Amino acid sequence: MIETPPLVDQHCHGVLRTELGLATFEAQLVHSAGPPAAGTTFFDTQTGFAVRRWCPPLLGLEPHCAPARYLARRRELGAAESARRLLRGSGVGAYLVDTGAPGDLSGPKELALAGDAEAFEVVRLESLAERAADACGTVAAFLAELSGAVHHAAAGAVAFGCGARAGYAAALAGAPYPPGPGEVRGAAGRWLAGRARGGPLRDPVLLRHLLWTAVLSGLPLQLHTGAAEPEPLAAFARATAGLGTRLVLLGGYPHHRHTARLAARYPHVHADLGPALAPAGARAAAVLAELLELAPFGKLLFSSGGRGLPELHATAALVFREALGRVLGGWVADGSWSRGDADRVAAMLAAGNARRVYRLGEGGGR
Repeated sequence: MIETPPLVDQHCHGVLRTELGLATFEAQLVHSAGPPAAGTTFFDTQTGFAVRRWCPPLLGLEPHCAPARYLARRRELGAAESARRLLRGSGVGAYLVDTGAPGDLSGPKELALAGDAEAFEVVRLESLAERAADACGTVAAFLAELSGAVHHAAAGAVAFGCGARAGYAAALAGAPYPPGPGEVRGAAGRWLAGRARGGPLRDPVLLRHLLWTAVLSGLPLQLHTGAAEPEPLAAFARATAGLGTRLVLLGGYPHHRHTARLAARYPHVHADLGPALAPAGARAAAVLAELLELAPFGKLLFSSGGRGLPELHATAALVFREALGRVLGGWVADGSWSRGDADRVAAMLAAGNARRVYRLGEGGGR
């Protein structure tokens, strides 16, 4: 058995506070553009099977029980007690909570209390810009407010995050460096004038300004890579090299190989394991082995990527531990690794790398 310390979940969101019916639960289980096909269920996915494998025992049921029985037990316990049991059964000792996701989600303090763990905030850049725009009517006031908001957030958060996958990739394409003051003022004016039409922040110049403002703060910057084009990410990594700010790439399957290669190439770039491992379910060990082939072990960090359902936080943690045991335990069994080295690397992936990258002290401070 490979030993790990309590995990640091270096990228997650809060959990829903409300009771959920079957359709609502399924909508949170697999994020899709619509409902499952007629006559099917999202429980018939790797994520659904993993939830049925790992979560029922935490609520007092047998593994692989039927979804209806599981949800009945969840309602019997209530949303708060179910979340408490799931989070505390996951073996997570600290959560880094991105507070920019929409919905009625618990904040870092609530998640820490429910999970009997530490919790730290990751501030979403787009949210700072939107709040600054709500408070200001002119371009000059908006830019001053935004600069102050980033400075203030940096004093209490452990990282900044950017969720606009396609938007920031387009912003960096061909222009990975900071925009000039005139460009920023023009972009801010266009965005403020068009905000009445609604929609998320997508102006490429303003997004690039936000990214560089975060970089210059010195805090780590989490980037949701998804299907973002690889070259803009590589160009941004080159442009930010040597500045002292760490980039953490949240590269979901099947884009995990590219983020791992960037982590191997640039000293300040790290790759998140969670978006690739959690949806893989029973195949997580194979995906983890791929990542360990490509990136130095000190550049990989565990996360759940969980949002909405505490089941996603718990399942990701338990799947990760099992995958780690299969991969590293197999290498120990065939003589490729020593047991001591396996335990040391497991501790790095589980918690040590995240505590170093985000400067998390043993007592919970930065």
